[in-house]
Amino acid sequence: MTEEQIRAILDQIAAGRLDVPSAMTRLRHLPFDDIGFAKLDLHRSLRRGVPEVVLGEHKSAEQIAAIGARVVKAGQNLIVTRISAEKARFVKRKLRAFDYRPEAQLGSIVKKVAKPRGHGPVMVISAGTSDIAVAEEAALCAELFGNRVTRLYDVGVAGLHRLRAGLDDFTQASVLIVVAGMEGALPSVVAGLLDKPVIAVPTSVGYGAAFGGVAALLGMLNACASGVTVVNIDNGFGAALAATLMNRIGLPRA
Repeated sequence: MTEEQIRAILDQIAAGRLDVPSAMTRLRHLPFDDIGFAKLDLHRSLRRGVPEVVLGEHKSAEQIAAIGARVVKAGQNLIVTRISAEKARFVKRKLRAFDYRPEAQLGSIVKKVAKPRGHGPVMVISAGTSDIAVAEEAALCAELFGNRVTRLYDVGVAGLHRLRAGLDDFTQASVLIVVAGMEGALPSVVAGLLDKPVIAVPTSVGYGAAFGGVAALLGMLNACASGVTVVNIDNGFGAALAATLMNRIGLPRA
């Protein structure tokens, strides 16, 4: 959005030719920022309450740095998922504030800390230690979106006594994100124990017949417990966004 566009809207409001709700509607649908190889949706925060998140996978380090520079210049938070350590080092040379979390392959620059909003904490549960990378993508994104986040890791169905030990903690959560590979059974177990939304994330963890996460995905789609929401394989970011929207249902916009 250019300064002239903003000024035109403000002038119309000042002159009484445009009311504030109509102005907000226009702002939600103003053009994207075209930088040639990418069209940045800098108004997504206004429309959806969370910023556009950049997928770093298959983008070059130069492209990520250029996108990041424009996002930061616009005064918005930058979040990049699926970015390798090598690409992150390049981006950090260009954008010194870039904070890289290797355990989640996620980088960010926070221009404005999101105020905590929601009915309660979002809890991220992982079945195994091998699922933590995806779980951390979900947890970090949920935090950057303005949720209070708690974690409970390595509590899979091979040892359910570990899950029972954390029962008091996850009954306090407003929304639960459950991350599992192999046969993907954990979300069904969790959803059968409480009356909270459960978002299941299949991971590509597992031996040959796990088929890169397809077995877990199908297991979660066929969960015995009713009402389990399933996102795509390894999609921690998607689970975090879904949890954020669920956690804000009925609350006024920030």
